[in-house]
Amino acid sequence: IQIELKSGILNIYLKTGIVFIQVDLWLGLSYCDGKWNKVTVSKDGSVVSASMNELKEQTLEPRVQQLKVNSPIYVGGIPPEIQNFYKELGLEQGFGGCMKDVKFTRGAVVNLASVSSSAVRVNLDGCLSTDSVVNCRGNDSILVHRGKELSVYESGLQPFTEYLYRVVAINEGGSVSSVWTHARTREPVPQNVPTPSRVHSINGYSIEVTWDKPAGVIGVIEKYILKAYEEDGPNVPITSAELADTSMLTGILTGLHPFTNYTVTLTACTLAGCTESLHALNISTPQEAPEDVQSPTAVSFPTFLQMSWSPPKTPNGIITQYTLYMNGAPIYFGNGTKYVVKDLAVFTPHQFLLTACTLAGCTNSSQVTLFTAQLPPSRVDAPVLTVLDSRTIHVQWKEPAELNGILDRYILYIANNEQNFTEWDIIYNSTDPLLDFTIQQLFPGAEYLIKLDACTGGGCTISEPSRAITDESTPEGVPAPKALSYSSDSFNISWTKPEYPNGIITSYGLYMDGVLMQNSSQLSCYGYGLAPWSLHSFRVQACTAKGCGLGPLIEARTMEAPPEGTVEIFATVDGSKEVQLKWLAPNKPNGKLTYRVFVTGLFYADQ
Repeated sequence: IQIELKSGILNIYLKTGIVFIQVDLWLGLSYCDGKWNKVTVSKDGSVVSASMNELKEQTLEPRVQQLKVNSPIYVGGIPPEIQNFYKELGLEQGFGGCMKDVKFTRGAVVNLASVSSSAVRVNLDGCLSTDSVVNCRGNDSILVHRGKELSVYESGLQPFTEYLYRVVAINEGGSVSSVWTHARTREPVPQNVPTPSRVHSINGYSIEVTWDKPAGVIGVIEKYILKAYEEDGPNVPITSAELADTSMLTGILTGLHPFTNYTVTLTACTLAGCTESLHALNISTPQEAPEDVQSPTAVSFPTFLQMSWSPPKTPNGIITQYTLYMNGAPIYFGNGTKYVVKDLAVFTPHQFLLTACTLAGCTNSSQVTLFTAQLPPSRVDAPVLTVLDSRTIHVQWKEPAELNGILDRYILYIANNEQNFTEWDIIYNSTDPLLDFTIQQLFPGAEYLIKLDACTGGGCTISEPSRAITDESTPEGVPAPKALSYSSDSFNISWTKPEYPNGIITSYGLYMDGVLMQNSSQLSCYGYGLAPWSLHSFRVQACTAKGCGLGPLIEARTMEAPPEGTVEIFATVDGSKEVQLKWLAPNKPNGKLTYRVFVTGLFYADQ
C-alpha cells in the first residue's frame, strides 16, 4: 500500500496479489491552512476508502484480498537502497510537512520518536510553526514570473517554508496549466541559542550539561554541540561533544582536566549552519589522583643516597603528601622533594617507589632500582709469576674478594733491574675478566717486578709487586774491544759489557791472535813484550752460566820504533855525470821505512 499527497490529490495505491486498486481524493489546497489535518485510510472487506477532515472517497473491488503487513513501514518516503524494488510505484521526493498521532487499527497511538528504527532529516515532535499559512494560497496564487524563459529565480521567501508552484503555458489558442509542485526553502542558522542552564561535574574528567530547547528556531535542529574552554586559556575549545539526538537536552562532555576552570557553551545546528551561545557557564572540575608520577632519582655516594623527585607531570590537584618507599617499606612522609637515605652498604641495590597524593587519591610511580656508589676494591693480592723460559713469564691473579663495585679492568705494571725498578710500564690493560696473562719478549737473565691493578667504577687498587728472574742465556751483542798502543811493544785493550748480558756475566776472555791471553771479570787488559809495528788481532768473549758469546774480531799494530841494523849501498857509474845507487833494507825496519840519500863531492853547476 502507498499513500501519496500530490498536486492537491490524496492518492491511495493498494496491491494485493494480482489486484491493483487506486483511490483518489481531491483536496485542492484546503489542507494548506497551517492547522492539523486528520487523514484516515481504511480497508473494510472489498471497500477501500480515504478521508481527510470532512472529505471522503472510496472504491469497491470484490477481488481484493486480505491485507497482511509483514514488512517495515516507511513514513514520508523509503530509503534509496530499496527504491529499485518498487519502481512501479513512481516514487518521488519524500513528504515535506509534519505528522503526529499515527495510529493503526490494532494498537495504541504510535510515538514515532520511540518506535522508529531510523530517521533522516525529520522532526518527530510536530510542526515548528504555523507561519506557512500566509504563503499557502489557493486559486489566488501570486504570479512569480511572466516571460519566455524556462527558469526563474525567486527571492524574498520565508525560511523553512513550503511553497506550491505551477506553470501556465499561454498562446493565441489558449492556456494550459501544469500540476502543482511543492518546494520548501532551507532553514536559517539558529538564532538566540541559550546558555546551558546547568552544569555539574561527574568527576574530574567529565561533566553533565543541561540546557533548554532554543526558542524561535526556524527549521529542524540537526545536532547540538557542547564545547568547553579553559577559563584563562586560548579561545579554542579543549574538548567538544556532538549530540545527534536532539530530543535529549542533557549531554556528557568528556576529555576535561581535573582541578581546572572551564567555561561551557551550547551550539545548535541546522543544515544551514551552527550558532554558539553568546555566554558561557563556568565550572571548576574537582581534583583527582595525580597522573604521570615520576620515579625518584638519586645522587649516589658509597654509603648514602641523596634522593630527589619532581612533581607529577599531571598533578590533577594540590599535592598534599609524598611517600617514599625503599624495598617496600615507607621511609619518608611529607611535602618535600628531597631526602637522604643513610647507613647503606657500598654498591648495593635498593628498590624505590614514590607515591603522590591529592585530596582525591594517591598514585604510585613505577619502581626503580638505585645503587649506592662504587669504591675501589678493598685489597688486591700480588700476582703469581711463573718463568716459562728465558724470555717469557706467565702471570696469574685472583679476583679481589671485596670488589666494592663492578669490575671494570685489570692492569699489569712491569719494571726491571736495568732501570733500577724506577720506571713502571703498562704491559696489560684489558676489560676482559681473564685472570692470567703471558708476558713475552723479555730479556734473559733479567730481574722483573710485576704488580696488578684492579679497577671498578669507584677507582683502582694496586697490589704489592711480585719478583721473577728469567732464565739466563748466552750473552748477545758482545762489543768489539778497543786496542790502543802507547809504546812500540805494548797495547792497552778495553771493552764494555754486552748489549744483552742475558744473565750474570761470570767472566770475560780476551783473545789475541787467536790465543786466550786473559780470562777474568775485568773489562781491560795490558799486553806487552811485542815487536814494534807488529799487527795483532783481538776478540772478546763474555760468559754466563749458560755459555759464552764472542764479539767481533779487530786488528791493531804497536807503535813504530827506530830501525835496527845497517843499510848496505851499491853504486854503479853510468857515464861521466851519473851514478846509480841501490841499497838493502835494515834487518829490523820496526815501522814504515822512508829513505834519504846523501851525496858529497864536486857537482857541475849550471852556467
